This record gives sequence, structure tokens and C-alpha cells, in this order.
Amino acid sequence: MTAVTPSPPGLVEHAVRPIRVLLVDDEPLLRMAFTMVLDAQSDIEPVGEAGDGAEAVRMARELRPDVVLMDVRMPGTDGIEATARIIGSVPESRVLILTTFDLDEYAFAGLKAGASGFLLKNALPEELLGAIRAVAAGDAVVAPRITRRLLEHFAHQLPSPGGGGPPGGDARLARLTAREREVLVAVGRGLSNAEIAAGLHLAEATVKTHLGRVLVKLELRDRVQAVVFAYENRLVRPA
Repeated sequence: MTAVTPSPPGLVEHAVRPIRVLLVDDEPLLRMAFTMVLDAQSDIEPVGEAGDGAEAVRMARELRPDVVLMDVRMPGTDGIEATARIIGSVPESRVLILTTFDLDEYAFAGLKAGASGFLLKNALPEELLGAIRAVAAGDAVVAPRITRRLLEHFAHQLPSPGGGGPPGGDARLARLTAREREVLVAVGRGLSNAEIAAGLHLAEATVKTHLGRVLVKLELRDRVQAVVFAYENRLVRPA
């Protein structure tokens, strides 16, 4: 009989550990609906519910979830402040903003606060699940064209760095190569990786590599923050 070597303790559990999700919304029925959808998945586990931002921050620090589904319009501490506090104190947790409209100033503010994307509350279950999985994997859940549309609509809310100084004033920009800066500008314009590859005559995989280096050098979490960074430093302007 062939001997079976036991797996090291915790190896199997780590390999199949579900994505842990904290639900934040002031509507109990909506939280219940989301919980029912998530409970039916073998790779996703709802670990808690919060009815306001302050409770969300407390529970995020206690539970350290992989993903926080965050409503923004709540009484007391809203989702924007809660997002910023969670990102600041539990950086391993990713925040996915829940919003009613795709051009919602609260959603935009949430992205600036550090959220990894936004999702409409009336999204289909498969869209919700796909967004959670993508955010947990480190991706941003905002299509490039939607990001561009958001930023063009709310660009007047962005600060002008340096009180009208030269464009691209952030010192971190000096860390980028010329090609990486080109990729950052293209991302800021809302182009997809495929569109950037075609415009710069590069392989799509090369674009992904350049973008990864841009995020590391600029100390950004994801593509959404790269777009905001480009606008804040006036590397691109709304059309």
C-alpha cells in the first residue's frame, strides 16, 4: 500500500480559504439579499454586517475581511469617511463601493478615498460576484471608459496641485521612465490595456508589466488610483 504524506498543517485550508466579505449598508433587507447571494458561493464567505460607517470601521479592524462592500449614503459616518479609515488602518482589505447611479459624486469620492472600484446596487448577482472576486485578486472594478466618464464629469472637483504650478508636480513622477509615463498618461485617458498596446505598438503583456511598475513606483494600489493620480497632476485633462 502506498503511503500518503500528510499535507503540512494549514496548507489545504489556505489553498481553499474563501474570500471573506464584510457587508456595509443601512438597509437590512439589502444586506440580507447580498448575504443570500454570497452564502450560495463556495469561494465567498460573508463574515459580518454593518449598518453604518462607524460600525464598518470597527468590524473591519476586528475581522480584517478581504473585501468590504461599502454603501456610501448612510447616516452618521458615511461610506467615504469609513473607506478612508479602513484603507488607512486595514490596508489588506479592499473596498468595493455600492452606489445607485454610475455617475455618482459619492462613488467618485470613494475612489479617491482608496476604494478599488464601484458597483451599482442593481447589478446582477453574477456581476456582484465577479466584482468581489476581481477586487480580492487585486484588480480594480471600474471599466476604463467608466473611469474616464466619472473623472470627466467630476474633474472640476479635483484640486490644482501647487496652486497653478507646472503639470506633473508630484516628485514621484521622476521615478518613471519615459515609457512608463506614456502608459500612465494613456491610463489616465481611460484607455484599456489593449488600446494602449495598439497606440504604443507594444504587446498587451508589456503594457501590463509597465503598468505594474508604475503602480509600484508611484505607491498606488490599482488602476483607478493611477487615473486619479494622472488627473491630480494634470498629466491629462477632460476632453
